Amino acid sequence: MRLLVLGDSLTFHGPDGPLPADDPRLWPNVAAARLGGRAELAAGIGWTARDAWWSLTGDPRVWSWLPGVDVLVLAVGHMDTLPSPLPTYLRQGVRHLRPDAVRRWVRKAYQAAQPVMSRWTPWVALPPSSTVRYLDSCVRAVRALKPGMRVVGMTPSVHCAPSYGFVHTGRPAGERAVRAWASGADVPLLDLPAVVGDHVRSRRGNPDGMHWGWEGHELVGTRMADLIGSVAVGHSTSSEP
Repeated sequence: MRLLVLGDSLTFHGPDGPLPADDPRLWPNVAAARLGGRAELAAGIGWTARDAWWSLTGDPRVWSWLPGVDVLVLAVGHMDTLPSPLPTYLRQGVRHLRPDAVRRWVRKAYQAAQPVMSRWTPWVALPPSSTVRYLDSCVRAVRALKPGMRVVGMTPSVHCAPSYGFVHTGRPAGERAVRAWASGADVPLLDLPAVVGDHVRSRRGNPDGMHWGWEGHELVGTRMADLIGSVAVGHSTSSEP
């Protein structure tokens, strides 16, 4: 079985930082191995559901993988729920500032201010209505190309990150929106906080309070494999094992 995983940094960050996509300890590869197949990963730091849509429609590597994919895993939506004191276009635009000294100063100032501003901002990285719109667009697109394609997703993860002031007030609304959409879109969801919440809150993962340790990757990969196995039987869309 071949998986296409569209994800954020939770798919490729371990306890000490980012790793190559083919590291067998990462949860997409744990899940694929348990299913006797392999995973193709398209992901990036801070990716939201919008970035997943852009990847699906704009990355020729993803286009080349789709004909042989059996299951699409939408592993995004987590970063969407994080507090965002600045609009996304301004926050991401910092990397384009020149000269370099100005860019470094602005980035350092924003990183220092973000934990404080996160406590009062009403904004999140992507509103729930936009999250579900992009998720739905992804599902409709792959099913137009491959009718019957099985798609699975996740509820938003949890964090205890100092960089966000330990704030995650946008998460409940994000989860409600994703669950409501998924129930009508035939997209089973992995309840991520139920799987990895204790791992994160007990600080057994990455010291940043956001990403997971190997225990967390093993838990998520195992449960994702179970979920995919329960919904993909009889729905394979390719000839690969």
